[in-house]
Amino acid sequence: MTPPLVRVRDLSVRYRTRDSMAYAVDQVSLEIERGQVLALVGESGAGKTTVGMAMLKLLPDEADVLAGEIQFDGHDLLTMKESELRAIRGRQITMIFQDPIAGLNPVLNIGDQVAEVMTTHLGVSKNAAKAQAIEILAQVGLPDPRRVAKSYPFQLSGGMCQRVMIGIATAMKPDLIVADEPTASLDVTVQAQILHQLDQLRREQGTAILLITHDLGVVSQLADEVGVMYAGHLVETGTALEVLKAPHHPYTAGLLAALPRLDGVGRELLALPGNPPSMEQPTTHCPFIPRCPKALQKCRELAAPQLTPVGDREGRGVACYNPIWQD
Repeated sequence: MTPPLVRVRDLSVRYRTRDSMAYAVDQVSLEIERGQVLALVGESGAGKTTVGMAMLKLLPDEADVLAGEIQFDGHDLLTMKESELRAIRGRQITMIFQDPIAGLNPVLNIGDQVAEVMTTHLGVSKNAAKAQAIEILAQVGLPDPRRVAKSYPFQLSGGMCQRVMIGIATAMKPDLIVADEPTASLDVTVQAQILHQLDQLRREQGTAILLITHDLGVVSQLADEVGVMYAGHLVETGTALEVLKAPHHPYTAGLLAALPRLDGVGRELLALPGNPPSMEQPTTHCPFIPRCPKALQKCRELAAPQLTPVGDREGRGVACYNPIWQD
């Protein structure tokens, strides 16, 4: 059996602040096959971006990896030397950052930033790289790519900067793309074009994608597998169809119930009560208890539930003592 391209095992990460700690990720394990799209979903602060940043070893200085390993194509990224990582970042693993304007260099024009990827990793001439950069900008749907190539990030809209970031991330046809809210600042027409491009890349080149998003509509269009995160924990996993059609964790069900529906005219829009818990201390019980409509006494007495397999299919799991069962 071919091993997965990415294997994360028991990853735990905390952030040090001036006054306290924030335990952002707690014992998260996941796998991504070549050509597969795994979506991590959940509210802001759930730990999704921390998992993605850890894969590229781009966590800030105040972050500590407390435990776990991240295997990429058989190599542990967390123990890899910085010189080895530089050869992988930008070529085998790339990232589409959540804030596209902050992710671009304000003092370099767009063409030079796209071309830099090719001159760094392929050793091509600057003229050849600039010509190819214009083609890449055209491929991500930017009008007048020659003008855009001569522009600076502050001269472009947020959506245009996002498309530039996507062009940079896909230019080398990498093995893995970590896409953090890749379509958040795009209109629906451009969003559809970008999703098609990402889907084409994974089908034709076998590129795996870790999709970090709040948009369950994007998940339903692109993702193969879904991991639902809450307060640093992975609380449910399965195929996109399984999780979206028959959620087992009350949190997943709450997220889906809060979605506006085309057939919901006149219906009250549901919302999850309360707020996510403080993450200043490691979780000792289920973190969803204060917001859960199905919490039992044992949920309050026992340790936080672990992800437990559901059914016969490998990859379907739920971390809950009183899950939702549907026929």
